[in-house]
Amino acid sequence: MASLLDLDEWFGEIDIYLFNQLLKERIQPGDRLLDAGCGEGRNLVYLLRGGWDVSAADRSASAIDSMRQLSEHLAPRLPARRFRVEELDALSFEDGVFDVVICSAVLHFADDEAHFDRIVEELWRVLRPGGMFFARLASTIGLEDRIVSVGPRRGRSPDGIERFLADESLLLSCGERLGGDLLDPIKTTIVQDQRSMTTWCLRKRGG
Repeated sequence: MASLLDLDEWFGEIDIYLFNQLLKERIQPGDRLLDAGCGEGRNLVYLLRGGWDVSAADRSASAIDSMRQLSEHLAPRLPARRFRVEELDALSFEDGVFDVVICSAVLHFADDEAHFDRIVEELWRVLRPGGMFFARLASTIGLEDRIVSVGPRRGRSPDGIERFLADESLLLSCGERLGGDLLDPIKTTIVQDQRSMTTWCLRKRGG
């Protein structure tokens, strides 16, 4: 039986909702995967260890430095150029090269709805037909009456933090416009009545 230390070593601090996609076998060995807004790579430990073809992008140079060090340790076969300092609305990756695109706890940093759309459209561009898009983001869902509006689709949650906040109608209409089908119903977790975090998982039509 694996010890807790073994689990931590193998999975790191992976988002539990992304882990659920692994359990559902929607991320298959051999898939080419992009973590958009990867930070220091907390969601990539298992995928690097397991031999996945991983790429990542983040606007933070220090985060990408940490990401490259993690990859050198866990997956030295991957070239450093797979990990790029880039804005998510202007990626240098080619069209349709990824089987899976992950964007976890990033989209609520969009400046406004136009910026949100540009990011999602760019992530969609690099996803192949039939590929999976996984996002987790702050939303208004379940806390609508407790959000203080500070501008169009920007709000302050009870935790006091101002963010871009999607709602269900935005996510559904955006997915339909892009040509995506929900793999799971939109799911939202209310975090101690302070903020709501929504999981948005789509399959790109055409594959």
